[in-house]
Amino acid sequence: MKIIVPMAGRGSRLRPHTLTVPKPLVPVAGKPIVQRLVEDITKVCGEPVDEIAFIIGDFGDQVEKDLIAVAEGLGAKGSIYHQEEALGTAHAILCAKDSLQGNVVVAFADTLFRADFTLDSSADGIIWVNQIDDPSAFGVVKLNEQNVITDFVEKPVEFVSDLAIIGIYYFKDGAYLKNELQYLIDNDIKEKGEYQLTNALENMKQKGTKFVPGKVNEWLDCGNYKATVYTNQRVLEHIKNENIVDASLKNEGSKIIEPCFIGKNVVLKNATIGPHVSIGDNSMIENSTITNTIIQTNTTITDSTLNNSMIGNFVKISNNAQELSIGDYNEIN
Repeated sequence: MKIIVPMAGRGSRLRPHTLTVPKPLVPVAGKPIVQRLVEDITKVCGEPVDEIAFIIGDFGDQVEKDLIAVAEGLGAKGSIYHQEEALGTAHAILCAKDSLQGNVVVAFADTLFRADFTLDSSADGIIWVNQIDDPSAFGVVKLNEQNVITDFVEKPVEFVSDLAIIGIYYFKDGAYLKNELQYLIDNDIKEKGEYQLTNALENMKQKGTKFVPGKVNEWLDCGNYKATVYTNQRVLEHIKNENIVDASLKNEGSKIIEPCFIGKNVVLKNATIGPHVSIGDNSMIENSTITNTIIQTNTTITDSTLNNSMIGNFVKISNNAQELSIGDYNEIN
C-alpha cells in the first residue's frame, strides 16, 4: 500500500500561521496535521504501508527532512515530489507518478478524520465521505441501491446528497489512475482552469470502475484558525487516555484541566491550563488562564487570559485578555 499526500498549497486561509511553515506541518495536539493524517490512514489500511509520497512546493530542506521522518516513523519509505505550479488536484497527484502503482490511498493534507472501518483493498475504488447538514459548499456523491457511487456533484445548488467528499480516496490500481490523470493533461481537459481529479474519477466510472463510499464517523477541518482550534479540541478528546503531558514539565502551583497536550521543557507558574490546550516545547505560562488554545514552541505568556486562540512559535504575550490568532515571532503587551 502507498499513500500519496498532495500538500503543495501554503494555506492562505490559515495565515499568519502558514507564513513560516506549510499548513500540513502546523501542529494539532502536539503533532503536525499531516503526521496525524497519515497515522490515521495507516490504522485503517489493514495492510502494511510501504511508501508515503508527499507532493510539496518550495518548502525548504528542513520540511523535506521532517516529512521523510514522518514516513520512516511509520515504517515506510518517504518520497518527496514537487509541484511547481498550482494546476489542480489531478495535476498535483500526477506529480507523484513514479509512486502511482499498486494499491494507493490519495489524501489531501488539510483534513483529519475518525473512522472505525478497515479499508477493503479488493474494491476498485473507495471515496471517503461524511454525512453533513449543508452539503452545498462541497463535492458530494450519489449512491444506488447497491451502495455504488453513481454521480459526483460539485457544490450542488439543489439537494442531491448529504454525503460530502472529504478528500481521501483509495484506488486498487495506481497505474490505472496515473493513466487517467495523464489523459486529462495530454488532452488539456480542465474545469475552472485546472485539471481536476473528479474528471478522472468520472472517466474511470464510465469505463466500469465501481467506486464505493467509505463513511467516517467524524471529519475535522483545518482550513482556518478557528477550525484548527476546534480540531485540536476534538483530537485531544480522542487521545486523552494517552500520555500527552511530557514528564519534563515544571509545574509551580498551576492547575491542569485535562485533556491537554504539554510538550518538552514547558514551565507553568501559577497558571490554570485547560481544558483543550496544546503547549509546544520550551514554552512558559505564568499567572495566566488558558482554555481551548494552541500554543506552539518557545512562547512565553504572562498575566493573560486566552480562550479559542492560536499562538505561533517564539511569541511573547503579556497583560492580555482576548481571543488571539498570532503568528511566529510576535510580541503583544
